[in-house]
Amino acid sequence: MKGMANVLSGLKPVILMVLVQVAFTAVNVFYKLAINDGMSVKVLTAYRLAFGAAFTVPLALVSERNKRPKMTWRVLFMSFLCGLFGGSLFQNLFYEALALTSATFVSAIYNLIPGITFVLAITFGFEKLKLGGAAGKAKVFGTLIGIGGAMVLTFVKGVQINIWPFHVNLLKNPSHDHNTHTSSNDLLGVVCAIASCFSYASWLIIQAKMTKEYPSHNSSTALMLTAAAIQATVFAFCTERDLNQWKLGWNIRLLASVYSGIVGSGVVFLIIAWCIQMRGPLFASIFNPLMLVLVAVAASFMLDEQLYLGSVIGAILIVCGLYIVLWGKNKEMKKVTQLLPSEIMQLQQQDQQQTIQVVTSTAVVKCEQQQ
Repeated sequence: MKGMANVLSGLKPVILMVLVQVAFTAVNVFYKLAINDGMSVKVLTAYRLAFGAAFTVPLALVSERNKRPKMTWRVLFMSFLCGLFGGSLFQNLFYEALALTSATFVSAIYNLIPGITFVLAITFGFEKLKLGGAAGKAKVFGTLIGIGGAMVLTFVKGVQINIWPFHVNLLKNPSHDHNTHTSSNDLLGVVCAIASCFSYASWLIIQAKMTKEYPSHNSSTALMLTAAAIQATVFAFCTERDLNQWKLGWNIRLLASVYSGIVGSGVVFLIIAWCIQMRGPLFASIFNPLMLVLVAVAASFMLDEQLYLGSVIGAILIVCGLYIVLWGKNKEMKKVTQLLPSEIMQLQQQDQQQTIQVVTSTAVVKCEQQQ
């Protein structure tokens, strides 16, 4: 009996991370249904971030009331940037892409974020391109595979794949939804999806710096979500003049706003943070592609989305590229942890970018609630 309890205890992080991906899948489906119901992406994003901030601010005030470091103007400015690139801008771009393309497509493109983060870190000097070692080659190779997979996913269709004998279509007006997917809309959706990845990757780099200066986990997230909620609300009010868009009844709009804010940006965050503490950031990262599979299955069954051979091949290439990049990062992190304390100090004095790299690996998973 004790052995069974130990097995279940060991499986708890795995079960929780699977449930996290199920929760993220539900966020994408609810967003698609709310958008199909006529709700503005900008208004929905503002509501989501507002509900997320309302959940995390009291949590931070209670859990870190005696542990928060001193607040400075620099920290507030970095919170503003984190809220912009990791919150309001990212979500508006990501879910605009969802509205213009499909849930399966944006879920696949989302897996490019680690590779794009690596490219930006190289560009701005936060990481060095070390092609002499296996880890450096793996990150470059994985990034190229992921980019190639994104191109296949975008431009190649192939034969249609039917995995269900019947469908339960929850979209109100599917014929209208298909007609609005013109080539220009698809191209704009691709641009928004890729731009959202660059925005999120930029947030990861800024968040790495903020974590060093303001290490309070819950408080920094509360600051970020509060800043993002203010930005998204101001942007939505300036661009969405129809006040009826802001009305929430007992319908899918309210469900999508509350669920994505409280669960997608609140409860899930606590679960991910606990799993990172128990098993490390890489453990949480390897579950990301599961959302792609779940979204593809759910969207084809409930949202009348079509699966094509090119989409499947592109998604597989993106996932393979993701795991190759993660393998390279894990190999570098193990090398750092094996150094003696004196060697670590010397390495930090010579190259402080390594610290940012390790923190960035943690940050990849820390705010997946933004997805």
